[in-house]
Amino acid sequence: MSITLQHLNKHFGHFQALSNINLNVPTGKLTSLLGPSGCGKTTLLRIIAGLEHADSGTILFDGQDVTTKHVRERKVGFVFQHYALFRHMNVFDNIAFGLSVLPKAERPGKEQIRAKVEELLSLVQLSHLAKSYPHQLSGGQRQRIALARALAVSPKLLLLDEPFGALDAKVRKELRTWLRDIHHELGITSILVTHDQEEALEVSDEIVVMNHGKIEQTGNADTLYRAPANAFVTEFLGETDAFEGRIEKGTWHYNGFKWPLSRAHAWQEQTATGYVRPHEWALAGSGTPMLFARISKIHAAGPLTHLSVQPGSGNEIHVTFAGSEAAQHGFAIGQNIALSPKQIYIFSQNQLIDYAI
Repeated sequence: MSITLQHLNKHFGHFQALSNINLNVPTGKLTSLLGPSGCGKTTLLRIIAGLEHADSGTILFDGQDVTTKHVRERKVGFVFQHYALFRHMNVFDNIAFGLSVLPKAERPGKEQIRAKVEELLSLVQLSHLAKSYPHQLSGGQRQRIALARALAVSPKLLLLDEPFGALDAKVRKELRTWLRDIHHELGITSILVTHDQEEALEVSDEIVVMNHGKIEQTGNADTLYRAPANAFVTEFLGETDAFEGRIEKGTWHYNGFKWPLSRAHAWQEQTATGYVRPHEWALAGSGTPMLFARISKIHAAGPLTHLSVQPGSGNEIHVTFAGSEAAQHGFAIGQNIALSPKQIYIFSQNQLIDYAI
């Protein structure tokens, strides 16, 4: 089922939570709503579900207007961060609950319900826990049961509100891979709310980056990461350092570092900010733009080595090398090095001036 949102607006008192939201969610895709706390992503998810209502705008499911339809009429499955399992019911009954309370005309027979629950338990690989109760399960197991319960009623749309937020990092990573596999197997149109950039980049077909109730950019993980629309998207998608420089005579200048702009004639003298991610620095070769800095800290973290380096003036810069490469160079605190970016983005007044890959 495809989802189309047209000119959605939502206020809570004087606070505008959503501002003119327009979005298309393709059939069968997993789309993430990604943004910082308070950006409007959960409000948007609740409006799609029918748990909240927009002040204005239109919501279409497969081209049909559902803006005023009750949540029960939208055939949506919902998975929350805190599971919302019934403590007094075992796993089997939790999954069966949605089917057992359907209107009589729609309710399957007992054997059909049993078959459906057993199918879902097999899907989430927890058949052996059918008679267990929520307090006997791990957090990851509870979230799998919550997903199975949401799928029991055969929803046309699956909505997930930060489903892994309460789990530890290792379990989150395992469940992300599992969710991706489940989605590929079932092909249900799904919308995931998250503030975790890594999670969104790893599991999503499409990512919607939001900030202050607006959509900043929509695209797949590679597009957003390599071609950010503005400075906010650049800073939000992964760790990055910002360098406050200036454009003069077609060249961006920062602390003695000079980067020739690809359309030098197009830009007047102005301030401009460059962005480089830690892993996108390399030791400068001859003939490349160089930024000179002194190593102030070295932190070896398994396969990676993180350097903090200090240019002549300005803020500390973070640089990441593969551990094997760092060992070959034999970096030492106090050592002077020359760096050149493998990838850089330069923005002025939130407009992309130049980038190089």
